[in-house]
Amino acid sequence: MSSDRRAALKKLKNLYLSPKIDLNDFRLRMDDVFSSVFLPNNVEYEETSYRTIKCDCISPVMFSSNRVLLYVHGGSFVAGSRAAYRPFVAALANATASKAYLPEFRLAPAHPFPAALEDVQHVFQSVFVETETALSLSAQGEGFAKTPEIIIMADTSGASIALALLFSLNGKYRESIRQVVLFSPWLDFSENNDMFTSKKVSDEIFTAESVRLASEHYTHAENWSNPLVSPLKATRDLLLDFPPVFIQMGEKEIFYDDAVMFQSMLRNAGRKCELDIWKNMMPLFQMVDEELSEAHLAVEKIGKLITEKDHSHESVREIQLELERN
Repeated sequence: MSSDRRAALKKLKNLYLSPKIDLNDFRLRMDDVFSSVFLPNNVEYEETSYRTIKCDCISPVMFSSNRVLLYVHGGSFVAGSRAAYRPFVAALANATASKAYLPEFRLAPAHPFPAALEDVQHVFQSVFVETETALSLSAQGEGFAKTPEIIIMADTSGASIALALLFSLNGKYRESIRQVVLFSPWLDFSENNDMFTSKKVSDEIFTAESVRLASEHYTHAENWSNPLVSPLKATRDLLLDFPPVFIQMGEKEIFYDDAVMFQSMLRNAGRKCELDIWKNMMPLFQMVDEELSEAHLAVEKIGKLITEKDHSHESVREIQLELERN
C-alpha cells in the first residue's frame, strides 16, 4: 500500500462512528481533520441564515447566474458541519461553476428525524425563491427570464436526507432540480437489508454496525423502512418525474449493492441513474484530494457532468431569443 493511500485511509477513518467514542468528540474530530482555512481556486464564502439555519454561501470566481448547488453533508446523522465540508463543497462549486449553499442543519440524537429534513426543506425553498427573484429582476427589459436550476449533492447519511427532500418536492420546486449527485449514499436502514443480517459486513471505512448505530441515533426502528429515511423503500409514485441521478463511489463499498438496486428502481420507473464506480477506491475518496489524485479526477468528472450541459441550454436560449425578435 502506498504512503498516500495509507494517509487517505487514516484521514477518512475519522468518518467512522464508533460506539466507543463520545458524540461531541466525534464531531470535533471531524471538524479538526477536514476543515481548512484555505479554500481552493480563489473560492470565497460568506455566512448567511435562513431563519435559524446557518449556511455557507460559497462562490467560485465564475459561476452560472441561474445555477445553484445545495449540498447536504454526511456525518452519520450526528456529526458534520460547514467547517468540515467547506473545502470539499468549494471544490465542487468551482468544478461545476455554481454558487453553492452548505446548510448547518440540526443533528441527531438531540434533534432526531425529521428535524434535519425540515431544515434542508426550508433552506431549499428559501434559496429557490431568492434565486428566482434575482433572476427575474436581472431579466427586466431583456424579454427573457432564466429559471433557477438546482443541483442537489449529498454523501453517505446526507443522501437519505437529500432524497427525502426530493420526495417531498412538487411543482416548480421539483421541476427546478437539474441533477442529483450522490457520493457513497446510505439508502436502506430497514431491518431486512442484507447488510444488517449478515455477519461482519465492512469496507475500508464503514461497518454495518456503525451504520446501524447512526440509524438508531437518527430515528426509532419503526421509521427505518420509511422512504423518507430509507430511499430504497420509495414507491414508484415517488420516483415519477425524478431528476437524473449520478452516484459516484468506490468498487468495494458496503453500500454498492443498495446503489445498484436504487439504479434499477429509477430505470424501471423510466428515470436516469448512472453509477460511476472507481476501482480500488474507498468511500468518500473525493474528500482527500491532498492524498489521492483520483479525488481531483472524480471532482473534475462531476464538473463536466454539469457544465457540458450548459452549451445545449445556451442554444435553446438563443433560439428562443431569435423567435422573440422575429
